[in-house]
Amino acid sequence: MNNRQRIGNDIYWKSVNDRRKNLFENMWPLPYGVSYNSYLIRDEKCALMDTVESGTDGFYMDWIKEVLDGRQLDYLVVHHMELDHSSEIGELIRQFPDVKIIGNAKTFKVLSAYFGCSDNFVEVKDGDTLDLGHHKLKFVFTPWVHWPETMVSYDMTDGVLFSGDAFGMFGALDGGRYDDQVDFAMYEEEMRRYYSNIVGKYSSMVQKALARLSTIEVRTICPLHGLVWRSDPSRVIGLYDRWSRYDAEAGAVVIYASMYGNTARMADYIATGLADNGVKSIRVHDVSKTHISYLINDIWRYRGVVLGSCAYNLHMFPLMENLTRELLHMGVKNRLLGVFGTFSWNGGGVKNLKTFAEEIGWEQVAPAVEIHGRTAPEKLLACDAMAEAMAGRLLGKEISEEK
Repeated sequence: MNNRQRIGNDIYWKSVNDRRKNLFENMWPLPYGVSYNSYLIRDEKCALMDTVESGTDGFYMDWIKEVLDGRQLDYLVVHHMELDHSSEIGELIRQFPDVKIIGNAKTFKVLSAYFGCSDNFVEVKDGDTLDLGHHKLKFVFTPWVHWPETMVSYDMTDGVLFSGDAFGMFGALDGGRYDDQVDFAMYEEEMRRYYSNIVGKYSSMVQKALARLSTIEVRTICPLHGLVWRSDPSRVIGLYDRWSRYDAEAGAVVIYASMYGNTARMADYIATGLADNGVKSIRVHDVSKTHISYLINDIWRYRGVVLGSCAYNLHMFPLMENLTRELLHMGVKNRLLGVFGTFSWNGGGVKNLKTFAEEIGWEQVAPAVEIHGRTAPEKLLACDAMAEAMAGRLLGKEISEEK
């Protein structure tokens, strides 16, 4: 049997790289593509762990038949019903009409809605097990990571965790398939962007799931997107623990909305002030140019967030308003905030950013800075206190006392 991707002796892995898709969920940019993973356990009973997105691999069914090598496909285990992992189920049922579909009550509700099938369902409850022969699977429910029906399977024999969307990432796999085959620094940014954009809203549920999984010995993690973790699964578990606790680096992201360059000038002045006060990790973004997924990613990464907006129709700039609305929706916690902006007539940008600050509950490190008209050098001096205060809070010291 010619199959290069195997985990142990009898767990086979199909990884499909999709470099054509531009947007994940028709929303999030995929500059490096995305991968879909499906796994097949060939035992006394054979079980397929999820499928891949329909149309991404014309040889997917051939791969299943090759691995089975004349055997019956006994089970399909559905960990997550989102269509990038389930859209081949209809074809699978046509080719393997006797397959039993393993899932929970919420799984079958969605499955019936999409595929109209109701036969061969086998409902499992939290903590139930499935004996395949050598391998024995235990099902652990992980609701809202990141859909209500999500669950994981733990192979009690080999310590393999089939984790669904948890521990996944954006990005196709460029040759290396396992964590010990790649320079993970190349993938970490896309993993954090995947977490912050797709899973981050449900961080409290991630913490609950991690607590439940902490009692088992995980030797290998098999997610539905990205790398398989066979060498150091504790590393990716640790990342998810940090991100779901809103733990962040001592850096700052400065995001601004500017029509004629005045607010942009304030942003650069504040960023320079942060650097002069000792902050080394700084990102500056124009909200009109940088996609919101990257803004959210940097807000998840850095503890300091500095937001600036010009006035626009008595409000803040629409794309800045969109960002603040998304942050409120996601419920991001434990950030330090600075607010700045400009206006020509009656204002509105800073006023509404201050309302956002009250709603989200982040600590505002200094009074908001608002400039009327042109950002002349003498007016920019008002930004010094914000940069100094933010740096002091990030670095844990009173900078003004040291000067």
